[in-house]
Amino acid sequence: MKKQHLPQKTCLVCNLPFTWRKKWEKNWEDVKYCSEKCRRNKKTQA
Repeated sequence: MKKQHLPQKTCLVCNLPFTWRKKWEKNWEDVKYCSEKCRRNKKTQA
């Protein structure tokens, strides 16, 4: 699959788009943040 055809989501903290990664294959539906830094800062931004 080419990169331009991968699914995308928008990060809930930084509002930047991020694309599907192999490590998220099993839980893509539950992924909400683009990075560990955003996940840690979810309380301050939300």
